[in-house]
Amino acid sequence: MKKLILVAAITATTAGAANAATIYEGNGLTYELGGDFQVQLRKAVGDDVDTDIEFDDLEVHNTVTYDLGDDMQAFGALDFSFDGAAEGDEDGAELENAFLGMQFGNVAVSVGKQDMAVEGFGIENQYENEEDQSQFAEDAGDNVVRVDFEGENLYVGASTVLEGDEDEAKGFDILAATSVADVELALAYQTYDNDDDLDYKAWGVSAAFDAGFAAFGADYSSADDKIADETNKTYGLVAVVPVAETTEVSVGYQSTDYESAEDVAEWYANVTYKFPTQKNVSVFAEIADSDADDKDLGYLAGMRVKF
Repeated sequence: MKKLILVAAITATTAGAANAATIYEGNGLTYELGGDFQVQLRKAVGDDVDTDIEFDDLEVHNTVTYDLGDDMQAFGALDFSFDGAAEGDEDGAELENAFLGMQFGNVAVSVGKQDMAVEGFGIENQYENEEDQSQFAEDAGDNVVRVDFEGENLYVGASTVLEGDEDEAKGFDILAATSVADVELALAYQTYDNDDDLDYKAWGVSAAFDAGFAAFGADYSSADDKIADETNKTYGLVAVVPVAETTEVSVGYQSTDYESAEDVAEWYANVTYKFPTQKNVSVFAEIADSDADDKDLGYLAGMRVKF
């Protein structure tokens, strides 16, 4: 589930897991270990779908940082997902991120297997979505070069995918976000081509407003598909209401307009309770539905532990 307030959600590449625990610190070396474990009972949105137990997520994040002096750091990340192994996948653990980089003050440069910069785009606050939440590709594979800048009131991230021998995807993207008073704004652009079924240019804009009693967000993204010779658009709306110090309720809506296919809209509502003594332990429930053909109401309930 993504955060609503975009700027607060974005962290520099070197930050690692948001709730990582420091396992070792000394002689300029810091090793952090983070995790995100989530198990849920779910009936997905669909036709005649059975209720089952899903593991989403079961992730472990490893981050190593060396202080090089003169406001420079060297860092590396190695992250694994065990979702598939828990559900009987014979391949077991999946390598999600593996990259190295350098940080110079507020600028970080990283190379390796990692998400593209536009991964931070969007305001949806859903645990499990049936439809794509934007017109951007986020996970680009092994050949990603990424630059992140994070200032006091400005974030800019850019990444490029190099076409390698085994990875045919290539592309470039940039994401910029800032805040003005209680409004946070973001703008994104991407070109992407995987030499198969994707070749497009996309752009998007989002805004989030914190009204105190609730937070509201909206986003829009559009992609010009060169292969299909069409333009597809996605709109999103969300409201997050803290009903107590420990509890928040989210309600969201998303619609995708296809030029050559039937438009699809999806709505969701969820509630999250964080234990007052341990904010990284939470329980949650969600319902969702889609107006696509042969789709029935879906629901889930689960527990999440982060560290």
